Amino acid sequence: MNLQALDSMPRTPEGGLAALREAGYDGVQFGQPLDRPRKQEAMRLGLGVCGGGRVNTPGEVAPLAKEASDEGLECLTLHVGWGTEDDEEAARLIAAVLEASAKYSVPLYPETHRATIFQDPWRTKKFLAQFPRLEFNGDFSHWYTGTEMVYGGFDTKMDFIRPVLQRVGFIHGRIGNSCCMQVDVGDGDADGRPFVSHFRALWTESFAGFLRRRGAAAHICFTPELLGPEFFYARTFGGQEESDRWEQSLVLAYIARECFADAIKSRRAH
Repeated sequence: MNLQALDSMPRTPEGGLAALREAGYDGVQFGQPLDRPRKQEAMRLGLGVCGGGRVNTPGEVAPLAKEASDEGLECLTLHVGWGTEDDEEAARLIAAVLEASAKYSVPLYPETHRATIFQDPWRTKKFLAQFPRLEFNGDFSHWYTGTEMVYGGFDTKMDFIRPVLQRVGFIHGRIGNSCCMQVDVGDGDADGRPFVSHFRALWTESFAGFLRRRGAAAHICFTPELLGPEFFYARTFGGQEESDRWEQSLVLAYIARECFADAIKSRRAH
């Protein structure tokens, strides 16, 4: 569970981080600056801990990776650049990410996020060809909505981004439609919600690629990140949020487990 999302929810279970564990979560994601007392609490409860941050220049990457290593974080997701960098500037940022990840033995996953150098599929594929060791945090609602993946045919877009889906090491759980980044998915049934089927396909393909690279003994983070109206993610009607984000996070986690099981079956079949 992403704690930035959790902390802004109107309704959360009683019991704090222990309630997350009881609900079936294996870990939590912190933002920057790192809340060290809460991180220690999570570790005492046996929860995994990871982090996230933003890097705008090559020199900002190594200190963030070193802190993550020193603090025992499993990995970081990163917003890399603002998306206005030319190819040479972006390449220097990517090289710094890969170098810091190797130096401090911490996986660093750039996000497929708006306002970053990976904000669109075409440029991301181009950088992946140049830096084949890249692995991503698949925050796919940014692409699904931001590049309107259904326009021109979702299957066509899936084929185009397949090389990226083969290099996903982390997923931010959120589902959007063609025009809204974050929407209510009910109980996860795709009937009347074709975008749910599309995200199932994105997540299953990402899990399958991860299993091919790492094997069944490895683990991948699927982290619900349903942000609040203060970020203009959760939609409000009459002053009320569209859905119960705590319950919706559990639905997304349930969908992800089904997708992971499908990925394992597909791997065995091949």
